[in-house]
Amino acid sequence: MPASDTTTRSVAVVTLGCTRNDVDSEELAGRLKAGGWTLVDDASEADVAVVNTCGFVEQAKKDSIDSLIEASSLKETGRTQKVVAVGCLAERYGQTLADELPEADAVLGFDSYADMSTHLRTILDGGEVASHVPSDRRKLLPLSPATRQQASADVALPGHSAPRVRLETGPWAPLKIASGCDRRCAFCAIPMFRGSFVSRRPTDVIEEARWLATQGVRELFLVSENSTSYGKDLGDLALMDALLPELADLDGIERVRVSYLQPAEVRPGLLDAMVAIPEVMPWFDLSFQHASAPLLRRMRRFGGTEPFLGLIDDVRRRSPLAGIRSNVIVGFPGETEAEVDELAEFLTAARLDVVGVFGYSDEDGTEGELLTGKIAPQAISERVERITDLIEELTAQRAEDRIGESVRVLIEETNAGDNGDDVIGRAEHQGPDVDGTTRVVASTAVIGETVLATVVGTEGIDLVAVSA
Repeated sequence: MPASDTTTRSVAVVTLGCTRNDVDSEELAGRLKAGGWTLVDDASEADVAVVNTCGFVEQAKKDSIDSLIEASSLKETGRTQKVVAVGCLAERYGQTLADELPEADAVLGFDSYADMSTHLRTILDGGEVASHVPSDRRKLLPLSPATRQQASADVALPGHSAPRVRLETGPWAPLKIASGCDRRCAFCAIPMFRGSFVSRRPTDVIEEARWLATQGVRELFLVSENSTSYGKDLGDLALMDALLPELADLDGIERVRVSYLQPAEVRPGLLDAMVAIPEVMPWFDLSFQHASAPLLRRMRRFGGTEPFLGLIDDVRRRSPLAGIRSNVIVGFPGETEAEVDELAEFLTAARLDVVGVFGYSDEDGTEGELLTGKIAPQAISERVERITDLIEELTAQRAEDRIGESVRVLIEETNAGDNGDDVIGRAEHQGPDVDGTTRVVASTAVIGETVLATVVGTEGIDLVAVSA
């Protein structure tokens, strides 16, 4: 095979981390396909494995490194010749990661995405591409949101522009509405490597949504680092309210779901807009992080038990059967046992459908790394176990509360159940991947179909239903 024959060269894009990374991978896949590469699903069948890494928390970083090492092992056992690291871990650590991980043939940052095809050809031909040198991406754009849109034309914003190629075939897909974050949470490094908040223009979002509908997508999953900030750099903080009905009206789109609502920024108008449109799912992704007001201030966040319960009441007053999910962190520096007790009391009162529990770990370059009052690792583990056990009990009870409800289930899997005659999907209150599923018993529905069913049982947070 001639070394310069790119038409016969293949690449596998391996995605780790969140749904925002899924969008970035599909953009990379689109760029590479346009550059003449053949896309394959299995890294062992590819000439190059491009690993889109996650750099969010310590466990995610470890998983990314393990995946890079695993991909590198294919050099001996499979077709794979080269392994390239991209994504958040690569952007965050760049040359340092390259020095410590010789298994990766290159470590490339976001600025390399536009020229990825050329870079991969160079690497396969035996050349070298300089590893990414990290910088604080917040400094690439003006401090004032009002002046960012024009300046962002010269800044790499993965998932904002290039045509995508779908790497998954299910009936839902993530759709990026913005990138970056202007908040300065003491535990979070994301703004440093994702940059300042930049909204995608509504016309671009709608155009991509329309294309996704032609690819069999029935549910749009709107993703960003902070969806409640959408439009602020376009001069209209209520822009989401106007965008949602336009997305809901697209041919083929049956559902729109909004992820990551910053509790401190949720407006009554946004809640009203979400519940007024039948196609917008009654699902509220509210990242509370804790319930103790003093600890939240230490985290550089706002809120507390009373305002958070008030926000939950606001949601349920508008939509009594809404699904509400959240994440919490335990073990943040200075957290007391009394504050853990308050968190447990809040979670008990909140009756949330799903809660992710994270143990605090220092993240390079964050304010939390420098704080005093660090909690011993063993104590953090014990607090994680305590809150996780509580959450499992509470969310199972919440699922049981839904017995007797009528639900509309978007089917994502067939031939399920002991006899293979059940189907599995998600009800309106269930977000993709981690929020539980609904198994519809003895149904002939196909993938992508929406089934009206009645909940008759539960399996943890998962529901069991029968067709209505």
